[in-house]
Amino acid sequence: MRLTGFFLFLVFLGFSQQKTHTIYFDTDLSKVTNIEKNRLLSFVATLSEKSILSVEIFGFCDDVGASSYNMALSKKRAEEIKKILLFNLIDEKLITNVDGKGELLYKTVATSSPERIRALNRKVELSVSLSQEVKLETEPKLVKGSSLVIEDLLFLTGYSYLTPSSKKSLDLAFEKIKDLPFSFVIQGHVCCTSGQKDAIDRATKKRNLSVVRAKFVYDYFLEKGIDSKRMTFEGLGHQFPLGGKPEQDRRVEILIESDF
Repeated sequence: MRLTGFFLFLVFLGFSQQKTHTIYFDTDLSKVTNIEKNRLLSFVATLSEKSILSVEIFGFCDDVGASSYNMALSKKRAEEIKKILLFNLIDEKLITNVDGKGELLYKTVATSSPERIRALNRKVELSVSLSQEVKLETEPKLVKGSSLVIEDLLFLTGYSYLTPSSKKSLDLAFEKIKDLPFSFVIQGHVCCTSGQKDAIDRATKKRNLSVVRAKFVYDYFLEKGIDSKRMTFEGLGHQFPLGGKPEQDRRVEILIESDF
């Protein structure tokens, strides 16, 4: 489940006629990742079908490859999202537009790398029109199996130590989850290994880097006062790369297990 902010939450206003959601894709693929699917389902859970007037789905690609190929791929991405919505009980009559818009041209942004910009262009934009009288939730419903990514929580290469800029992200993550009523698993990830295996912790020379990264966050939460009964930790090695820059795979996610 990837969104903006230290957690990938959607934030909704009190009353609105329009709700939007963006689903991101890996390079050259129309299949939705588990993280993005969970994000989408969390969004759908905030909708009341009685209040939906229409749903529009638009697919996009980055600028790599032939324009004709990218147009077809963007349409496949839009159709894939439609299938997920139909499977999750959105009435097909409410889906009024499903279209591929092709590629989005790369635009230089001073603070972003080309890879990150292109990753943001590989997407489907979902637009839901709602009846005006519906009151929207301020938080999405968190369900068992949802993965919350602590964004910008990055580790030094080969170590379980945070980069200097990441401490604030961990502080914000703690503030967000400390009072929420669920138990969770802290999952560590690594980059740059062969296959799916774990990486070596340079501090101890043991091949358990994703485990010690998860434990770093676990120990931090424990020290800050989160009950140990609410949380466990595990290392997933290189099983679930995000397909972007290597530092984005040196990450920690929180998997919702159940109500606490």
